[in-house]
Amino acid sequence: MRIFAFMTAPWVNIHTHRPTGLCIELRAAGIHPWKVAASGAEGLGRALDELDRELDGAQAVGEIGLDLACGVPLAQQEELFRAQLELAKRRGLPVVLHCVRAFEPVMKELERHHLRAVIFHGFIGSPQQARRALARGCMLSFGERTFASPRTLEALRATPLGQLFVETDESPTPIGRLYERVAEARGVSVEALREAAWENYKRIFETT
Repeated sequence: MRIFAFMTAPWVNIHTHRPTGLCIELRAAGIHPWKVAASGAEGLGRALDELDRELDGAQAVGEIGLDLACGVPLAQQEELFRAQLELAKRRGLPVVLHCVRAFEPVMKELERHHLRAVIFHGFIGSPQQARRALARGCMLSFGERTFASPRTLEALRATPLGQLFVETDESPTPIGRLYERVAEARGVSVEALREAAWENYKRIFETT
């Protein structure tokens, strides 16, 4: 008699500030746009050198990007963002993006770089923005804030499972509950969503 063992795909939490060790949680290192040093080029150089060393144990560069809702001058953010994209390219690492009210400048900067993979974490944009990012091959990650925005829910429903991740970010909500809510919004089973996210993770982070 042949016995078949069926294994459920693991939970993938692509971005969290509350690691639990109970699921796959991405190891990333990066300089957040809120933390742009005001010490000039020399300070930036030191920060990037330190980041380069930290990336020895990381799977991705992140979260990095642009934030037009914070008080940091855009020019400083762009300089740091560009430098980290170059570092990701040199390292052959994916990037995890922080993008707040800065979709156009982020997309413009991405066009200048050929990266292993790009993940928009905590995507809360419009369906039109989602289509542009997806057409470029980006991944979109959804979490708690998705459900506060009808336009982002529409973007979630239109995102192919092959380009979708789920995350807790700063939310204390368990990752399994967020998968349930995303699966319900998409009209798919939790198992199908888990399998899709696991396949996406393996394709991006386990290929050599």
